[in-house]
Amino acid sequence: MKVTSKWLGQRHFQADGPSGNTVYMDARREEGGTGQGNRPMELLLMGIVGCTGIDIAMILERMRLKLEGMEIDASGIRRDEYPQAFTEIHLTYRLTGEVPPAKAWRAIRLSEEKYCSAIGSVNANVIPHLILNGTEVPPLDVVQDGLPD
Repeated sequence: MKVTSKWLGQRHFQADGPSGNTVYMDARREEGGTGQGNRPMELLLMGIVGCTGIDIAMILERMRLKLEGMEIDASGIRRDEYPQAFTEIHLTYRLTGEVPPAKAWRAIRLSEEKYCSAIGSVNANVIPHLILNGTEVPPLDVVQDGLPD
């Protein structure tokens, strides 16, 4: 995979990837930015929620479960010293549909521990939270895979 970036002045960059889509990045105004793009660390969190969301949608589909809606919030805690990397990332999964809690947790764990390349690329403690049909569901220990053969 290859992406290219082009400096647009000050702290503003345009990046293009093999998907053909363009992303704009910029620093905060107090750091000389122009406010015309996302911060790179925002994009990192966006990549994580996109990656795990795609995984979970695919896993639940393979389980033949009816997912009606999904929202994922990411909240990252960063080091004070440079590089100001994420040390902890909280992911709150809000799922709606006919999905049993154990199957939802299984999909989350499969994504976070096996499939999501974005999560696997960060050196941060990822802490999942599940809200299923409006009710918070504590982590469940799931032994079986739940995926059809």
